[in-house]
Amino acid sequence: MSSKILVVDDLQSELDLLCQYLTEEGYTIVTATNGTEALEKVNQNKPDAIVTDWMMPGMGGLDLARKLRKNPDTADIPVVACTAKDRDVDRMWAAKQGVEAYVTKPCTKQELVSALRAAMK
Repeated sequence: MSSKILVVDDLQSELDLLCQYLTEEGYTIVTATNGTEALEKVNQNKPDAIVTDWMMPGMGGLDLARKLRKNPDTADIPVVACTAKDRDVDRMWAAKQGVEAYVTKPCTKQELVSALRAAMK
């Protein structure tokens, strides 16, 4: 049985590309377009990991990671940030919010899959 990954991004083209990368690697994909929708999907059917954009309208990816960490039922879900932010301080801040792995956009399939695998260990 393949791992179920929740992919969260507000840009449809980015969402489609990330889903394509992960589907080609055999993952089962669920999608959301912001953090609020992602939390609803997590509560409906807990994913094995989450790949999320950082900046989205409403609830962004780091707010999502923080909320997941505060809930004992979701605190163990690995989160990968996939974002255009590429400064060391961004990576450190994301780690403090509960992000296990970090990928800078635009990313390759190999970069995304490697980060996801590292987060899921």
